[in-house]
Amino acid sequence: MMEFSAYLSFQRLRRTIWFWAFLVFLLGKSGGVLSDSNYLVGLGSYDITGPAADVNMMGYANMEQTASGLHFRLRARSFIVAEPQGNRVVFVNLDACMASQLVTIKVLERLKARYGDLYTEKNVAISGIHTHAGPGGYLQYIVYIVTSLGFVRQSFDVLVDGIEKSIIQAHENLRPGSIFVNKGELLDAGVSRSPSGYLNNPAAERSRYKYNVDKEMTLLKFVDDQWGPVGSFNWFATHGTSMSRTNSLISGDNKGAAARFMEDWFEQNDIESTSADEFGADGILRRVSSIISSPRRNHHELLELAASFQSPSGKPATRILSVARRVRNAFRQADKPGFVSAFCQSNCGDVSPNVLGAFCIDTGLPCDFNHSTCGGKNENCYGRGPGYPDEFESTRIIGERQFRKAVDLFNTASEQLEGKVDYRHTYLDFSQLEVTLPKQGGGSEVVKTCPAAMGFAFAAGTTDGPGAFDFKQGDDQGNPFWRLVRNVLKTPDKEQVDCQHPKPILLDTGEMKQPYDWAPSILPIQILRVGQLVILSVPGEFTTMAGRRLRDAVKTVLTSSGEFNGVHVVIAGLTNTYSQYVTTFEEYEVQRYEGASTLYGPHTLSAYIQEFKKLASALISGQAVKPGPQPPDLLSKQISLLTPVVVDLTPSGVNFGDVKSDVPKNSTFKRGDTVTVVFWSACPRNDLLTEGTFSLVEILHGKGYLGSSL
Repeated sequence: MMEFSAYLSFQRLRRTIWFWAFLVFLLGKSGGVLSDSNYLVGLGSYDITGPAADVNMMGYANMEQTASGLHFRLRARSFIVAEPQGNRVVFVNLDACMASQLVTIKVLERLKARYGDLYTEKNVAISGIHTHAGPGGYLQYIVYIVTSLGFVRQSFDVLVDGIEKSIIQAHENLRPGSIFVNKGELLDAGVSRSPSGYLNNPAAERSRYKYNVDKEMTLLKFVDDQWGPVGSFNWFATHGTSMSRTNSLISGDNKGAAARFMEDWFEQNDIESTSADEFGADGILRRVSSIISSPRRNHHELLELAASFQSPSGKPATRILSVARRVRNAFRQADKPGFVSAFCQSNCGDVSPNVLGAFCIDTGLPCDFNHSTCGGKNENCYGRGPGYPDEFESTRIIGERQFRKAVDLFNTASEQLEGKVDYRHTYLDFSQLEVTLPKQGGGSEVVKTCPAAMGFAFAAGTTDGPGAFDFKQGDDQGNPFWRLVRNVLKTPDKEQVDCQHPKPILLDTGEMKQPYDWAPSILPIQILRVGQLVILSVPGEFTTMAGRRLRDAVKTVLTSSGEFNGVHVVIAGLTNTYSQYVTTFEEYEVQRYEGASTLYGPHTLSAYIQEFKKLASALISGQAVKPGPQPPDLLSKQISLLTPVVVDLTPSGVNFGDVKSDVPKNSTFKRGDTVTVVFWSACPRNDLLTEGTFSLVEILHGKGYLGSSL
């Protein structure tokens, strides 16, 4: 009897072994990535589209560039990676021009109220993609909100709300999962807009690199143990300036478009790979992207019903949230997280998406190489995107190029991240930071950074968006008239002039304190680690060579320990706050736009390198870092001169939503035609329609509707 019992037990064991072996075989044949999960992974996404009318856009500092509609909606996309019983990090990517210190402060306050000390300034990074087509007025320092007529509470609130909700989503989606990293070259999505500045770097240093801008994209692929791939984040350097300084439609520019492309691509592929039985016989319809030029197939049977597009101002964050139900994929299973794809910014300071080069709009000839002028003036020198003269086409093309490279990296990613999750963060006063530099011939010297100041070439703008008057790039002298204008606001003293040399000071912003601070002094720096990936969070726009020097310096410190062999170091630009540009010492001497906008003087980059090396050393040793001086919270001091929406009326007998001019009956259209209809609408500032849509275009196709939303 005992022998028979043992025989049965053996048979059960054998069947169990064969069952699991067969299951592993099936999973392997399915094309999925098999790996041991070593992290908890969660992703989230939420609408951060601000006021689509009347508000000045952030980026070009052009007072005439005021929002008057939507190209497509903006989002905050987040990932959280956590050790099951240890550290965690949060990275948020914003379809916004840059991060804001005040936004970061208020988001952290909300997270503390909800989660205690789980998420703090130490392990949360908030980064902007640098679109120049989003509403402004959400930063706290005066110089960044002058053109928006001061602080715009609506722009600010939607950012804080959306970031918080995207993090809540990511937190609630935390599940066992794995992360894969991949890298590859993307050659045709960025060119140098300051090649003469780059050429001032040492020839020996330049000879180490094939290109004068970084061409490498680094991508993370997030894989949920149960659901499979749930998202991707990548870092690539190119400016968000495919949309011009005259554009008035809110847009995520090329990186926001790329994110939409990739999320739609994954959903289309996800639909194709899932059986029809999962959706029911009637099939739940989905939205068609309004910016993808030509979808590969007609998936009309899976397009979301028009009735699912509602317009309340958002709902509390849940595991699936309204973004998945109303905007993207209502057909998903109730608990399955939506796919989140973010195209993050890196060291884009001198990188333009206008890859055809800069030309004079009056003559068609190339602009002056050193000063980016036409006949001595900068106003007519503009960069041309690949879709020139159509900026929407240029946005689509540069977005699509990034999207296609990301898909390639996503599909071939095989290197799994393994190891610790960790972070280091500190605040630094960049107005008076001592920096120790090696001297030629041996020894060292101590130099200092300066209070913030902008040079004359700042007002010249760039080839992506030139300035006005008689300013020009490469100006290291200034002129008497504009010095008189400057002195009305603040005359820099000799110490400041000497400290900023050879920059001629146009605005001494770091020493202008009325009615409150014009520019930041206290800045955050941060390192996030996930296994062999290290993210350097920088609060500004590093040029190509400045970014290379910083990455190399940190990588040298990390690899010296022996723990970080094969480390991947990426720069996350415009993160946690904003302090304009960072050039190399040599580029600063040329005083093009980027050098004139390097606020803290010629040794700014050296200060960053010194302090990041300290953070890297602390990361290796496990030592804590002093928090440093806290940045100010200036919310109570903000001034707003933007006129509110006083009254919103329609003519007598007309209701909001009524059609004023309809499409003629029996009209026919072909792809590419413009269809025009005019209807009575309220001001978009009355309701941002967060997680909703202002308009829905429907085409009757058989028994269902195709829908496209804004």
